[in-house]
Amino acid sequence: MSNYSVENIRTVALVGHGDSGKTTLAEALLQRSGAIPVMGTLERGDTVCDFDPMEREYRHSLAAALVHFSHAGAEINLIDSPGFPDFIGHAIPALAAVETALVVVNAQNGIELTTQRMMNAARERGLCRMLVVNKIDAERIDLPALVADLRETFGKEVLPINLPGDGGNRVVDCFFDPAGEADFSSVAEAHQALVDQVVEVDEELMARYLEQGEITPEELHAPFERALREGHLIPLCFVSGRSGAGVSELLEILARLAPNPLEGNPPLFFKGEGAAAKPFRSVPDQERHVLAHVFKVVMDPFVGKLGVFRVHQGTVQRDMQLFVGDGKKPFKVGHLLRLQGKRYDEVARLIPGDFGAVSKIDEIEFDAVLHDSHDEDNIHLKPLAFPTPMQGLAIEAKRRGDEQRISEVLHRLLAEDPCVKLDYHPTTQETVLRGMGELHLRYLLDRLAGTYKLEVQTQPPRVPYRETITRAAEGHSRHKKQTGGAGQFGEVFLRVEPLPRGSGFEFVDEVKGGVIPGQFIPSVEKGVRSMLATGPLAGYPVEDVKVTVYDGKSHSVDSKDIAFQAAGRKAMLEGLRAAGCIVLEPIVAIEITTPEAKLGDITTDLIGRRGQVAGTETLSQSMVLIRGQVPLAELDGYGGRLKSITAGHGAYSLVLSHYSAVPLDVQQQLAAGYKAEQEED
Repeated sequence: MSNYSVENIRTVALVGHGDSGKTTLAEALLQRSGAIPVMGTLERGDTVCDFDPMEREYRHSLAAALVHFSHAGAEINLIDSPGFPDFIGHAIPALAAVETALVVVNAQNGIELTTQRMMNAARERGLCRMLVVNKIDAERIDLPALVADLRETFGKEVLPINLPGDGGNRVVDCFFDPAGEADFSSVAEAHQALVDQVVEVDEELMARYLEQGEITPEELHAPFERALREGHLIPLCFVSGRSGAGVSELLEILARLAPNPLEGNPPLFFKGEGAAAKPFRSVPDQERHVLAHVFKVVMDPFVGKLGVFRVHQGTVQRDMQLFVGDGKKPFKVGHLLRLQGKRYDEVARLIPGDFGAVSKIDEIEFDAVLHDSHDEDNIHLKPLAFPTPMQGLAIEAKRRGDEQRISEVLHRLLAEDPCVKLDYHPTTQETVLRGMGELHLRYLLDRLAGTYKLEVQTQPPRVPYRETITRAAEGHSRHKKQTGGAGQFGEVFLRVEPLPRGSGFEFVDEVKGGVIPGQFIPSVEKGVRSMLATGPLAGYPVEDVKVTVYDGKSHSVDSKDIAFQAAGRKAMLEGLRAAGCIVLEPIVAIEITTPEAKLGDITTDLIGRRGQVAGTETLSQSMVLIRGQVPLAELDGYGGRLKSITAGHGAYSLVLSHYSAVPLDVQQQLAAGYKAEQEED
């Protein structure tokens, strides 16, 4: 049984860009709190949070890890999340499980892409935010300039709660005991700025402050937490996870100032379906109905499927029955687990603010809500929003007979990471594995080979071109076959016409006088549709075509379904060839986030890819958003190119906009390639 109450719990996520030192900082917090005797290191591969063999090989976090430790009467539940943009699918869910986001900034690199992403995501979720500048003892750093940049980017609400001292070997408190000398700035002025900012949220306290001129830290506790919840204050801490400078002070801040589940902003749940769903807030009360959110799924080769959740309301107990979302059949909590890195500890119960896990429950999926209500209404949260995975690889089993196994393994990867997608394209007959970037895809392929011993072949996915027509034309075919006995006969006259882009296909029957009996019209349509799958120009699907069958002939004995299918297909082919076929290519709407200094380079590169820039938007003092359109065929390898131009600070997203005619030279190349394939066959 837990020996702490909801008031004692602090839930914290370490988020930020890759190489900001989050895992080392987590290790330092565990060691300083007494949870582990000695700090592990990334170099030795023995940290609590980076325990996966592939994390040891890559030397950075690939998935969120959960740990817990105690300090000064507080039970701190912490999530160490990966920082590289390719693994954002494991970082965003961490924010859904906590009251406080500790956004870690590398003192050498300053504000990076994931820094801004996670600050924005935490603000949108209504979380309390703290900035932690790590590696303050590193060489060639300019901390005063970094503080100025953080305040310029994230607002005047960013205020130091401590400052570095002795060249980054220790930190000086600016809140509880504001005395001492810092390496830069004034401790007294920093304290004054904090007090001024905090008292603004409490009119009565502000009046007393103006009258007395001094407020004790104890009096500031409640308004401090209110300022955090309202985003009126973003404390800035300094630390070195490797040397330990500032680690004890950070523990004190978490224990004494971070909100507990009763003080945070509770998530908004919904009961019911669609527009009729009724919103309600969870209440972190141990005696109420259970509400827990699954924010992580692990496919453990030994334990099986593991659903990791945060308890928001009620008490989850071993052997109790829970429902999943709108599920009507409950499952029994046979083993209730608490995670400490790779270690699973069985517990009897979990209360609001606790992280836990249940195993071998197939019904549990990522983002599901667990509850003990017998009400049949669906209980759910607003789905978490993730960027669309853009980088793709066409994938197939290397050995015959592995097709079913590869499907099962790929769906395990999908269950673990919401930023992994699997598409099947009927046009190209390819299964495409999509991730956030080259690193993400490499990791997924390494998982297939290493964890699951599955060999696959990959290649860049083919572009899903289409074909259409540019003018109206006629098509005619007579199918006649006589081999003794009953023969085959069917004759079809049809007209093809172009439709507006995106209209698809339309089939019209204008046959008069029963020259084609009604029972054979579906056969004609079936033959016509069979030609839509493979266009006559370059072999791509045909779309935006209207086909009108207006005449034909039949035979009372020899007319059959197969005869009119064949006649319809040949008549359609003749009509398409006469109708000026062209090849269409997919045009995607692209949004690119880039440092402002690289705006010119990005737009020049985009125009060189036959793209058009529609506009730009300033996101912060240093980042801009570029909107435009570009042919999908021109974006092969774009993720690597963008990373090269922006030194890893750029990101992009795509969504299909429309199809447009390809340039004549591209069409000629595609047609020539298709003709060569046909001749080989």
